[in-house]
Amino acid sequence: MNAPFLGTGIAIVTPFKSDLSVDHDALTTIVNYNIDNGIDYIVISGTTGESVTVTKAEKKEIIKTIRAANKGRLPLVLGIGGNNTQAIIDEIATTDLSEFAGILSVSPAYSKPTQEGIYQHFKAVSKICPVPIILYNVPGRTASNMLPETTIRLANDFENIVAVKEAGNNVGQYLQLLRDKPKDFLIISGDDDLALGVVLAGGAGVISVIGQGFPKQFSKMINLGLEGKNKDAYAIYYKLMESIGLIFSENNPAGIKAVLAALNLCRASVRLPLVEASEALKSKIKKAIEII
Repeated sequence: MNAPFLGTGIAIVTPFKSDLSVDHDALTTIVNYNIDNGIDYIVISGTTGESVTVTKAEKKEIIKTIRAANKGRLPLVLGIGGNNTQAIIDEIATTDLSEFAGILSVSPAYSKPTQEGIYQHFKAVSKICPVPIILYNVPGRTASNMLPETTIRLANDFENIVAVKEAGNNVGQYLQLLRDKPKDFLIISGDDDLALGVVLAGGAGVISVIGQGFPKQFSKMINLGLEGKNKDAYAIYYKLMESIGLIFSENNPAGIKAVLAALNLCRASVRLPLVEASEALKSKIKKAIEII
């Protein structure tokens, strides 16, 4: 079993100052807040980290800040993905991955490759990557669904492809993956609203957005799910349920940044083309988190 990726990982935000430069002090605060409250690992430079509007130079500084704050306490996963296979290969080859437990690599967006194209893409990434790979399927963003058959084929063919973050919000697809996966291959939920059900069905955990706002509660819920204590786990989920719905109602990560701002952990700022959560949503979020 790939222990570094069990339990609750968070897809960490990139906090910004009022001038939209990276707020490294706030980033350090968020890292410590999550470690102190039970998160199991941290995923850097994913969708929630606004990776598409962060420069290469900023990405290096973000990594540096998180590593310094983490001090080796938790496994770190680095997002390296996109729709240019050669560019991903080049980034992996020129990045020091020695202190990372693995990479998270999203299925190619925009190009809309066939299932064979997705397979060949990850085959090429697998050949160059020196650390474990978590596949990332998020068809709502990529406009291309990596089917369970393709995921399982990759899992069977490449030893360093060890898990998938599945975020298709499709219960049937989760269950097919859980039924057909190799023994030690991990099915990780990328859907906060479905994460507990996935864990209770045999999933390994979650890479969460809302979890970084409520790490103590969310990680406890997932741990209870891993222990099969569904009633206790769902009691926590019902308290979190409204907030989970709210943070995705306009866009991600504007919603979670509104939560973090309400908790005085960072500003709600995001970079264009994203915009901050509306005042109406911020008000709803503040009311919702009062019951958590």
